[in-house]
Parts: sequence; structure tokens; C-alpha cells
Amino acid sequence: MPTNPDPNFSSETEHSQKPHPPESARPMKPTGRPPQKEVEGGWKEVAKTIGLSLVLALGIRQFVAEARYIPSESMLPTLEVNDRLIVEKVSYRFHGPERGDIIVFMPPDAAGRYCLGVQDPNVKIKDAFIKRVVALPGEKVEVKDGTVFINDQPLQENYIAARPEYQLPPSVVPDDSFLVLGDNRNNSCDGHFWGAVPRENIIGRAAFRFWPPNRLGNISTQSAQLEQAQPLSPQPQLSPEPLPPETIPPAPPQPLEQPVEPAQP
Repeated sequence: MPTNPDPNFSSETEHSQKPHPPESARPMKPTGRPPQKEVEGGWKEVAKTIGLSLVLALGIRQFVAEARYIPSESMLPTLEVNDRLIVEKVSYRFHGPERGDIIVFMPPDAAGRYCLGVQDPNVKIKDAFIKRVVALPGEKVEVKDGTVFINDQPLQENYIAARPEYQLPPSVVPDDSFLVLGDNRNNSCDGHFWGAVPRENIIGRAAFRFWPPNRLGNISTQSAQLEQAQPLSPQPQLSPEPLPPETIPPAPPQPLEQPVEPAQP
């Protein structure tokens, strides 16, 4: 007489025919190491972070600010040898340099002949200079009797190491150019040798000194002031002329100018 089969009973045949779970569904044995994909993803994130940091650093240096150091005495007493500076590049995108600003710039081609004694016109100075803006575009400038004259008015300068011992005949600064001089007037290869600096050569303005710590802070421009006294007698009008190096009289040999170099890490 047939009986109902036990529901919990399974024959050997039935058990053998039961399908096995796929390999992917079986639990993995722990290995103690993170999955390979996570390791690769971590390295990619590190590489991306480093790359982005480099791009930002280069972008800031190119368009915002950069560090420079002073290797010479041409700007004494304002700037001393081994001073570290921040040169900002933003403000001159909105306005031109002002009288009294201390600027970093690439020197004109003629500077190689006057500052380094290079006779080959194809040899150019590859390092930047740092000087102070004295005369602006279109202004007549003259140096005589130890004083700088701008449009026949003496320039008051309380930042120079000593009064200039050279003469500079009257000349007019070309458009979009600036006459720059070192504060250490008698020990500086500057515009009184080789003329004006085109605005396109200007890198930026020296804004902040971060070394040494005892002189840390903003660099005061100590803006030069023109005396308002009128000349005693009318002065002859000077026809506008550019300020080429040929108009500058020869001067005694000066110590070689050392350019402003990028700050060392």
C-alpha cells in the first residue's frame, strides 16, 4: 500500500542532482590585503593631487606672485644682500607702475654691454634686475649736481645711499617706458647707463620681504616727491626725444650688476 513520502527525506540520487552554486557566489577567503582595484585607485588619487598642486603652483608663479632674492648691493639701503622678497604680478594688470615703486624686470638688450661688458649685441642678460621707478612715460628727466630733476623740478629722495655723482643730460622717457635707478646710485648699473625699461619687460612689483625675520614686512615704496618750487627763469622747451643709450655719457667702470634670482628652496 503506497505511503506518503517523508518530506525531509531525499534520496542519494536526488541529492546528487541538486545544482551547485556558481564560483562567483561562493564566499571568498580573506587574504589580509585590500582589493587590487582599491590600491590602484589610491595611487591615481595621489597622482591627481600632486599634478593639481603643480599646476596651481606654476599658475600662481606665472600670474600672481613669485619669490626672489637679492644678490647685490645695488638697492642699498632699502634692500640688502640675501633679502627674500615676494614679487606680486597682479596690480600692474590694472594700472601702470608709479614713481617710487620697486620693480623686477628683464633688462633691455643694451644692459649687457654696459653692465657685463658684452660687445656682441646678440648676447642678452637672462636674469632679472630690481630697481626703483624714478621717471614715468613722457617725463623729462635730468641728473645734475647730485639731484634728479623731473620736468625741471628736483626729486626729493630719502631712500638713496648717497647723492649721485654722475650727470645725465635732459632726455624724455619714451611712451610706455620707465626710467629706473638703483637706490645705491653710485654702485648700480641701471637706467642712467642703458636707458628706459619698456613696460612689457616688467615682471612685477616687490611687495613683501619674508626674510630675514627681523626685517619681515611690507616693502615701503617711500614714494618720491617732486618739489613744487618754480624755476627762477623760464627754461627752454625740450623737443620730445627718446632716451636711447647713445645719449648717456660714458661713466667710470662700475661693479657688475647681479640680477635678481629665484629664491632657493
